[in-house]
Amino acid sequence: QVQLVESGGGLVQAGGSLNLTCTASSSIINFKTLDWYRQAPGKQRELVAYIARSGFTYYVDSVKGRFTIAGNNDKNTMYLQMNFLKPEDSAVYYCNGDPEMPWGQGTQVTVVS
Repeated sequence: QVQLVESGGGLVQAGGSLNLTCTASSSIINFKTLDWYRQAPGKQRELVAYIARSGFTYYVDSVKGRFTIAGNNDKNTMYLQMNFLKPEDSAVYYCNGDPEMPWGQGTQVTVVS
């Protein structure tokens, strides 16, 4: 079973940037989509972005123009470049895909104003 490990989170000031990394324990090349989610305290987990095998990308409206998702099949890795961060982006960020894999521990992103 594929295991996912997220990293790259941290504390950043509003307007700053972070680059999240998700490393899978085995190949991700056959997944229909690779996804990034986030969950803020007291809120449901939210799909932030995904990239399909075709290269199509989706972003939730609140991050369009600020976040960029990418995948590297050779390294079993996916990324989420986050720019112009806002306090409302603060959450634990998780990666996953279609088909769904066991959830990792996530990586905390905290944006302060």
